[in-house]
Order: sequence, then C-alpha cells, then structure tokens
Amino acid sequence: MANLETTYLGLKLKNPIIVGSSELTNSVEKIIELEKKGAGAVILKSLFEEQILMNIDAERVNNMYDTYSDSENYVSYYLKKHNVGNYLSLIKEAKSKVKIPVIASINCISSEDWTSFAKEIEAAGADALELNIFLLPSDINLKGNEIEKIYSEIILKVIQLVKTPVSVKLSSHFSSFANFISGISKLGIKGITLFNRFYSPDVDIDKEKITSTHIYSNPIENSNVLRWVGILSNKIDCNITSSTGIHSGTDVIKNILVGANATQIVSTIYKNGSSHIKTMLDEIETWMDKKGYKDLESFKGKLSQDKTVKPMIYERVQFMKYFSD
Repeated sequence: MANLETTYLGLKLKNPIIVGSSELTNSVEKIIELEKKGAGAVILKSLFEEQILMNIDAERVNNMYDTYSDSENYVSYYLKKHNVGNYLSLIKEAKSKVKIPVIASINCISSEDWTSFAKEIEAAGADALELNIFLLPSDINLKGNEIEKIYSEIILKVIQLVKTPVSVKLSSHFSSFANFISGISKLGIKGITLFNRFYSPDVDIDKEKITSTHIYSNPIENSNVLRWVGILSNKIDCNITSSTGIHSGTDVIKNILVGANATQIVSTIYKNGSSHIKTMLDEIETWMDKKGYKDLESFKGKLSQDKTVKPMIYERVQFMKYFSD
C-alpha cells in the first residue's frame, strides 16, 4: 500500500491534502469531521488584521492608520480581545480534539500592532502560523521595491516573536517574482503557499453595479501554480504548498510532481463535500500503485524545472512559441 505521508513546515502529515483557510475550518466540529474524512491538516479560517484592529468602525476598514478617541480606544481594545480570544479558544479546543496539525492563519497587510497576537496564537498551541499577505499594487505612487519591503517587514516582525513555524501565502503580483520569493525564503520562514485567491469583481450591466464572480476555483486556475512551483522547486530555502484549482487526486499528483510538499483544497469540498477527500486519496494511491511508487518522495519534484529535459517549457508565455514547438 502506498505511503502518502509528507513533511511540511517540519510537521509530519499523514497525507498531502490540507484543508485551507475557510468557513470549512471555523469550528471544532467541522475540523473533527475533516480529520475523520482523511484531511492531513487544517488551516483555520483567517483572523483578519482589519478585524483585529478595527471592528469598531466599518467606515475605517480601508484606513488602518486612523486614530481613535479615548472611548473608541477602549471599545476597540475590547473587540480586539474578544475576536482574538475566540480564535485562541478555537485553537486550544481543536488541538485537544484532533491529532492532525492545526495551523492558524492571519490575513494581513501591515506589520502594525496585530503582530503581537502571533505570540498568543503560539501559546494557544497552534502547530504553525500561515500569513496570508496581499497588497494590491494599485497605488501609482508606490514603487515595487516599497511594496516588497512591507512584505519583508511583516515576515520579520512575526518570526522574531514566535518559534512556531511560519509560512507565507502569496500572490504572483511581483515585478521579479522568483527573486522576491528567493529573498523572503531566507528570512526564516518554513514555507511558501502559491497562490492566495481573491474576491473577483464583475459588472451587472442590467443593474449597473459591481458584483462578485468566480467564488470557487476551477482546475484551469492551477496552471499558474504548477508553473511557479515547478520553477521554484529546489531553488528556495523552504517548503512549497500548492493552492488554487486543486480539485482531484490527479491535481494533487501534478503538484507533487513539480515539487510541492503538500496541497491546499477548499472549493472542491464546497462542491463535492468532505467525503471527496477520500476519493482524492484513493486516486493518488491507485496512481502510485500503478506507477510503482512506494511513497511521495519517490516522485516529488520529478518534473520540476531543474529536473525536466525541457526546462524552457516552464517559461514559455506566448502562444506562438507554444504552437511552433
């Protein structure tokens, strides 16, 4: 029987399927069920930086640097403790009820005073902490290196506070992505997750209003993940987890072949239910048995850029180049 164990962030996982941060992981009952269905680990629903700092006033959600009056400071402080307190309780209870790793998550955009809560998350027993960071590069006055500096500041601030393994979930919106990832991998983080997924705007032309679209991912979106995991595999100083567009056991296999240590899933569970985890695991085992692989390490990174016979295929971006091959 194939061995599906893997190591991510120094944690031993019974298999490479991690249920990502979402409503699927916002209660102990749901986490227990996910463990029963076969999940290798869970990442708790994110605690947002805005939620920590500014629940007091929705008008200020988009301006994290406004100051509060004395009375507002008191209420803001209470809400910070309340939100974080609930989150810490979730970590503690989940850790007491399940054996799989429980990874906390913070969705953040700055290195402001929320970072002090990372230590409390560690004390609550979280096995690791994932920082979901994204600054939309929409400010025409903000240079690329200034944005990258903010990312580095957040990472350094957190890893100086905790001994718990820290991973970072990122987008690909950087001017020199490979160079940037290589740089932050040397800061002391244990893992990178490629990629985070965002709210997607759409336009309702009848009502003439902005709406949302593409709530769930689809397998096509995994293509960009495969490209970058394959390029970065064996070139950075930390583990890599694939996220976005992973809906089947076949998708998991593809991502491990290009170099991922593990994979995060969310949309496929919303679409197919938590029992789909076992279906995915069965698909992986069947393929491994057919190929004669005893464990994941036997084929992990086999098709990464530095091992494939056609490494340039990862860097082809124009259709003309593709069709002329």
